[in-house]
Amino acid sequence: MQQQTLWGHPKGLYILFFTELWERFSYYGMRAILVLYLTAKTEDLNAGLGWDNVSALQLYGWYTMLVYAMSVPGGLLADRLLGQKKTVMLGGILLCIGHFILAFDSIVAFYSGLVFIIMGVGALKPNISSMVGSLYRKGDGRRDTAFTIFYVGINIGAFSAPLLVGYVGEVINWHYGFGLAGIGMAIGQIVYIFGLRYLKGIGDFLPHKIHEGTNKKVKLTSVEKDRMIVLLLSFIIVIVFWGAYEQAGGLMNLYAKEKIDRFMWGFEVPASFLQSLHAFYVILIGAPMAWFWVQWQKKGWESSSLFKMGLGTIITGFGFILLAGAAMQTLESIDGKASIYWLFGAYFLHVVGELSISPVALSFITKMSPAKYVSFMMGAYFLATGIASKIAGLIGEAAQSAGELTIFLGVFAFCVAFGFVLIIFVKKLKKLTHGADDIVDNVVVVEPE
Repeated sequence: MQQQTLWGHPKGLYILFFTELWERFSYYGMRAILVLYLTAKTEDLNAGLGWDNVSALQLYGWYTMLVYAMSVPGGLLADRLLGQKKTVMLGGILLCIGHFILAFDSIVAFYSGLVFIIMGVGALKPNISSMVGSLYRKGDGRRDTAFTIFYVGINIGAFSAPLLVGYVGEVINWHYGFGLAGIGMAIGQIVYIFGLRYLKGIGDFLPHKIHEGTNKKVKLTSVEKDRMIVLLLSFIIVIVFWGAYEQAGGLMNLYAKEKIDRFMWGFEVPASFLQSLHAFYVILIGAPMAWFWVQWQKKGWESSSLFKMGLGTIITGFGFILLAGAAMQTLESIDGKASIYWLFGAYFLHVVGELSISPVALSFITKMSPAKYVSFMMGAYFLATGIASKIAGLIGEAAQSAGELTIFLGVFAFCVAFGFVLIIFVKKLKKLTHGADDIVDNVVVVEPE
């Protein structure tokens, strides 16, 4: 089926773009204020739960892990029963319910809301990403560009949420902030419902194919097995990267609150506002980064997905050197505070690493996965992200006793070493892809396989 196009891409891409934008608005709004809400004193005018840092980081780690771990059953639900399109719809409904429950000031409502959000993200997140890939035939050179466009949508939501939800929650009332995140998700659900006409034939349920004359389901070929191996190896990269990157919502969030001088031009920047820096940088340098990789490839230099992910891991590691500089300043300064500009620089390097890994990994999964299992593998990718988030929480907990300087230096050393090892073995790993990672230019067909 020929898809209607806009600016060279199927119109369905932009429906998924805006749906994911608002879903990420709700998620990153929640992420910006969760740890701050948990640690806010019960006697404050804007009262929180009064937890200590370790307990708050423990819950943060479990929550962010389960949010993404539920992508595995979410992917299976789509593959085996509902299809991607209906599962995304279900996820949006669960998310709206969860966020609006959190608007009520009750400990029962708090935990119930978290459960609904965990289930909702698990149903929506892997399947909407898979639907982006389904808009294009394999080998279509626009697929990577489409995921970059989609990723910009993610980060518009991620940028605006900490500013709006963060301000309302941290300054006015935590539960108003949770409710505002729910309004964002409701908008995303409305966009998705009215845009379904542009997604005909995309994300529908496909029964497993059966060999004629047998009752056996189609099994993986040797080529597909090789691709699955390299895909699983890429998940290790994902765990390393997100384990470092996700310090932003936990350890670095508390660090900004307690040990960063946030006064700028006579105004104290709320700690939650700094959560928008990642997304701001993505929007700012996303297009230049995409242009850079195109020029890099034209020169004939190594530009495989695995190479980009290895280089991105190294660059992310160097962001922690700047954080170590901030930690050293807190030890030397009279007031125990470090300049906010350390965070500006660290987050910038983290985003350069992110743009070399995250959208590339999403596209890589749709290239490597057998068509019938793409939702499951996308779910496995987010499971890896969830494991990384839990590791991030454990690292944050360790910092409470070992000290931030030790942790920041340790993360730097590990990321850089891991990235260099990956780059060394890139050529050998590329052989397992059997050419699936290669881009075919000037392909104009956009109907899904």
